[in-house]
Amino acid sequence: MNADDADEIEVRDPISAPDADGVPRRTTRRFPKFTRDTARPEGAGRAGPGDALASRQWPIIAVLGVVALGLLLTALDVFRVGTILIGVGLLAGAVLRWMLPGVGMLAVRSRFTDIVTYGVLGTVIVLLALMAQPHPWLQLPFLKDTLHLTVSSS
Repeated sequence: MNADDADEIEVRDPISAPDADGVPRRTTRRFPKFTRDTARPEGAGRAGPGDALASRQWPIIAVLGVVALGLLLTALDVFRVGTILIGVGLLAGAVLRWMLPGVGMLAVRSRFTDIVTYGVLGTVIVLLALMAQPHPWLQLPFLKDTLHLTVSSS
């Protein structure tokens, strides 16, 4: 094999090695060191005509609509109901991510990570909204004891 033959072999993947015919083939399941393209996101397929609103994007539109309504209510000084609505919107996102096979842009990470993230954030926001002062709708007695242990009057 001379220098001219070496120039003719095109290695498409830095991990692959040429077979007997000189065609590179993958010898490992590892990803290549250098990528020339990016993976398409889960919701990247065409859902309709170019000028139509993508039909696979309705879950993210629904979640964003509920969260936007909650933010509007919070801005209009209906704090508790608005923040509960924000948390419910995130919980709805977790349920949609769990139930539907294709959710478009609502899918950010793996299904498990999305469900846990939306679920935990939604639950925490709802619980904090229910415990907000003055006149909390949810009172947890151990929180008052915890406060007395951390703050002293002397």
